[in-house]
Amino acid sequence: MGSVWALTSRTPTMDILDFGFSNSHRFSTNSKSNPLFGFGDQKPRNLCQNAFRFNSLKTQNCCDHQLHKLKFGGGMAEQMKRFYLFRLKAGVDVDKTMEDVGSLVGDANSSFYDAIVIGSGIGGLVAATQLAVKGAKVLVLEKYVIPGGSSGFYQRDGFTFDVGSSVMFGFSDKGNLNLITQALEAVGCKMQVIPDPTTVHYHLPNSLSIQVHKEYDKFIAELVSKFPHEKEGILKFYGDCWKIFNALNSLELKSLEEPIYLFGQFFKKPLECLTLAYYLPQNAGNIARKYINDPELLSFIDAECFIVSTVNAMQTPIINAAMVLCDRHFGGINYPVGGVGEIAKSLAKGLVNQGSEILYKANVTNIIIENGKAVGVNLSDGRQFFAKTIISNATRWDTFGKLLKLEDLPEEEARFQRSYIKAPSFLSIHMGVKAHVLPPNTDCHHFVLEDDWKNLEEPYGSVFLSIPTVLDASLAPEGNHILHIFTTSSIEDWEGVSRKVYETKKELVSEKIISRLEKKLFPGIKSSIVFMEVGTPKTHRRYLARDSGTYGPMPRGTPKGLLGMPFNTTAVEGLYCVGDSCFPGQGVIAVAFSGVMCAHRVAADIGFEKKNIVLDVALLRLLGWLRTFA
Repeated sequence: MGSVWALTSRTPTMDILDFGFSNSHRFSTNSKSNPLFGFGDQKPRNLCQNAFRFNSLKTQNCCDHQLHKLKFGGGMAEQMKRFYLFRLKAGVDVDKTMEDVGSLVGDANSSFYDAIVIGSGIGGLVAATQLAVKGAKVLVLEKYVIPGGSSGFYQRDGFTFDVGSSVMFGFSDKGNLNLITQALEAVGCKMQVIPDPTTVHYHLPNSLSIQVHKEYDKFIAELVSKFPHEKEGILKFYGDCWKIFNALNSLELKSLEEPIYLFGQFFKKPLECLTLAYYLPQNAGNIARKYINDPELLSFIDAECFIVSTVNAMQTPIINAAMVLCDRHFGGINYPVGGVGEIAKSLAKGLVNQGSEILYKANVTNIIIENGKAVGVNLSDGRQFFAKTIISNATRWDTFGKLLKLEDLPEEEARFQRSYIKAPSFLSIHMGVKAHVLPPNTDCHHFVLEDDWKNLEEPYGSVFLSIPTVLDASLAPEGNHILHIFTTSSIEDWEGVSRKVYETKKELVSEKIISRLEKKLFPGIKSSIVFMEVGTPKTHRRYLARDSGTYGPMPRGTPKGLLGMPFNTTAVEGLYCVGDSCFPGQGVIAVAFSGVMCAHRVAADIGFEKKNIVLDVALLRLLGWLRTFA
């Protein structure tokens, strides 16, 4: 994220680089080339080799830099020395990049497919690969030049940055919720991962510090030591989470909209299915309040849920919370060697190995509807592609507000938009810092809320920090670490202002956030910065093609659990949705689950899985009726 997003062929000048300085303490770069994401000369670190053929980084043709007095400390000579460390390397030329990834495109002359997937986020790629291994011919259309969306990557000056979260679930070798492992294995890939001993280290009001250890008993012991009077309530709340998780983890996960599978699972595992049905309309906050009275402990549960869903416990479905709060102990957090972007690269390579295709720089402008059925897509360059089914990995707001030109919004979508609003986006700061500024044994992930619990959901109120180089040092030049900082922010805060005001605001907000981290966690961090880029909700909207830069839906009020979340089918025949605005919602496991479910439902509809039309109609009507109670 950050200024990297300004490095595109559509923007002849590079974005102002943001280092948290005052308005007079910036320098800018200018290039007549078409810079893009910098793909280094590193090889993919997984068993799906040659997913991309990388070019070496080339020095960018920049104008003379202007350097003013800097605020990060140190003498002018030292600042000038660091200045040259800040020089950006150019990304690979657009056409050359496409030539290099051309191996990921199959028979581009074909124009009719079993399924077209719009977008190559994790949900879209899982849906595409699952269909491909069933024998379907799939085309994935990606607007950008690399796959992954918010699970992508970029490289600068020897640093490899994750675009989005570095907290990776779904990589274990056991159970049924290791959906990333399963998706990779389905297309013949296996990735090397590094276990994270601590999921997150909370730094909370009243000097409350809690580490969520991989070992469940160790975490519970630490939490009980902080709230000894709530030991019974703590065990009961997390015990309910384990009931849900164990039920999910025991089932073969496929489409809940496909009756043959659904009834088959019920007859095999009736108790587990009934357990999930019981908790489906419930929220984590309701469950917590059954067992816990201490207001500070309830606020901690809110923070636990916030990092899952960007809302408090009362608005977080207990099934979503349970998946994350238990899998972090069951399967653990496992970081892929080489960065999160390796996941999407591997899935894309595996897709092509199955005989399907992925096309980059393919900007879908609208979905083609004929006789009420989705039959194809138009691209911005005039190309058209057609398929039996269309799967949108865009948000539902983008799907039904931009890709479809409908006079009337289908009632199911109107109901969804009455129940859910767009969650806020994020301000994201990617930094490279000198390694000495971090204490020994620093945890990889931190959540910071210093002063007041009421600020948890406020813009810029809480800060999430990832330091992936704690686990994989190869992501940064020797002697350096990566810090990825993000905090909630709404796009309304960044619109309607001049470029100068926009840049100044980025500097002021980022400097304030870094100052908070310097005070709370890492004294001297400002003077150790060697690289920094800042992204806003406008950045995320433009380059991730997400309405308002949103990271998914959030309920308008207190929801009835997951009851109101739509599944993969839509009111438009032949059109399906996948990703975080579908059941079960946000998060790596959730979107991968959405991809698995979508692929199964689509496969049944196009003849690659068994189907019973009568049962289909009855089940879909029943599910639609149930959602009216949400």
